[in-house]
Amino acid sequence: MHADARKTLEDPLVIGGQAFGSRLLVGTGKYRDFAQTRAAIEASGAEIVTVAIRRTNIGQNPDEPSLLDVLPPSRYTLLPNTAGCYTAAEAVRTLRLARELLDGHDLVKLEVLGDRETLYPDMPETLKAAGQLVKEGFRVMVYCADDPIQARVLEEIGCVAIMPLASLIGSGMGILNPWNLGLIVERATVPVIVDAGVGTASDAAIAMELGCDGVLMNTAIAAAGDPPRMADAMAKAVVAGREAFLAGRMPRKFYAASPSSPTTGLIG
Repeated sequence: MHADARKTLEDPLVIGGQAFGSRLLVGTGKYRDFAQTRAAIEASGAEIVTVAIRRTNIGQNPDEPSLLDVLPPSRYTLLPNTAGCYTAAEAVRTLRLARELLDGHDLVKLEVLGDRETLYPDMPETLKAAGQLVKEGFRVMVYCADDPIQARVLEEIGCVAIMPLASLIGSGMGILNPWNLGLIVERATVPVIVDAGVGTASDAAIAMELGCDGVLMNTAIAAAGDPPRMADAMAKAVVAGREAFLAGRMPRKFYAASPSSPTTGLIG
């Protein structure tokens, strides 16, 4: 894969017609408290913040602290997600609720899980939910397997971003199948955002070097020893990986057939 020479580091990430400066997307779960959540997300520089509607209060429980008090929609683009949903019907119902709670907000993250232990996506249910949500006017960003064929089908359905896993949710195992990700990136005409499995900054950089348009993460930051510091590291890694992709890496080869320094005109 080679970057388009006309692209620059300053080019925005455009999802569903909406432009963003940061290519790092972050989650809001697993932090010690809302204060730590805010500190880490501020350090990340992220503009898109994903929220598990079934697990986080954004107004559905008026007598409890709301995430919106520390992450106001005036500053961040909230991305309601369907974490914890195992059927298409559950996922569609959850995102309809999110649209009500957020005054018609239609940019959402769909995930339909197929297994409670691995949290691997159920692709038949994901396809079913994606089709219904697109019909209802949602702009759907979709968590999926790293399968180029399924990714193509989701794009044809009308999803505005494809979000293949790098490895299992919360595993921190990094990118286990760069070849599949590369195929998805090559063929997609909508943004490809790695979702799940990132463990440290080098994983984020590799995703961007592969040509992905962004990286979404939660556990890698929230479970770090110092979440705000890790968030800052992730932000730098995403930028570095993007710049390396745009620059174009040297070819890989088994040995250096030609030295990097000249062999003619040497002194002595």
